[in-house]
Amino acid sequence: MADSVLVLRAIRGNAKSLNLNGKKLKQVPVSLEKLTSLLSLQLKNNNIATLPVEMKALNNLTELNIGNNILEEVPEVLKELKALKKLHLFGNRIQEIHPSLYGKLSNLEFLGLRNNKIENIPVELCSLSKLSELHLTSNKLTTIPQELRLLTNLTQLHLARNQISELPEVGTWVFLLSTRTRCFRSFMCFIYCKFNELMLEELYCEDNPFLQKEPVESIQQEEVLSLKEIAARFVMKELRNRQSCIRDLIAQYPLVKSLLSQGGRCALCGQGFLNIWLECVKFENLKKVFCWSTFLQSSDLGQKEQAHLLDTDQQK
Repeated sequence: MADSVLVLRAIRGNAKSLNLNGKKLKQVPVSLEKLTSLLSLQLKNNNIATLPVEMKALNNLTELNIGNNILEEVPEVLKELKALKKLHLFGNRIQEIHPSLYGKLSNLEFLGLRNNKIENIPVELCSLSKLSELHLTSNKLTTIPQELRLLTNLTQLHLARNQISELPEVGTWVFLLSTRTRCFRSFMCFIYCKFNELMLEELYCEDNPFLQKEPVESIQQEEVLSLKEIAARFVMKELRNRQSCIRDLIAQYPLVKSLLSQGGRCALCGQGFLNIWLECVKFENLKKVFCWSTFLQSSDLGQKEQAHLLDTDQQK
């Protein structure tokens, strides 16, 4: 009843905006068609499952918020709202986006589709030439179409919390991820991908499986031990024998006792060791690499000069 009163008041006052957020609506009032001068319509936090065809009369509508409702698909009537610049569809149950929708929304600049169940981005979405912000956080995406390069005005792309394992190759660029994200659970600091055709300023794609966890097998090989290592291993083995006289003698040699305290125990055989070398493993300082990548990205150096600087730095 209260929503009907609000609509009537808006009609009488030839309102430019109407807020029906959180009114427990199950249906959108058909009388909205009379609000032909409406620029902004807020319908979030209701129980709306569809939109009436009568809404096509809202020719001047530039912003529509239908977030946090129960839509299972993007309503077809939206393609008639050709003046739309901002469309909020977050927090619904949308699984797919009908390709025909986007051919008509040529003025759309903001599209919010986070917290839905979308599995694929239709190629037709990339025809929205004026789109500057695309929000697809928390969906079920696994891939991103290469046609995304056609969105040359895109400045923000939100892809966090999906199942994306790689980004499309559409140019050569070390693309720095957004510094505004709270954290990166996947340890990704940058991605070598090809996005140089975009004017992208912010890319949010944390919590995606860019890095696959593949355990490295432990390989035991014959090794030549130093006399110090051989003696230390023998003593540590004897110390486990309660009847060994070495347990009493070791107390008289505090330096030896201190040295043995630095030893470890093999996870496979359980025997003690003093030193172990990992000559085949190389650890990279991600923070250092990240800083170098940021510097090189902002510099005017050519590829050969950049490669030379990186090689020189890694040899230090």
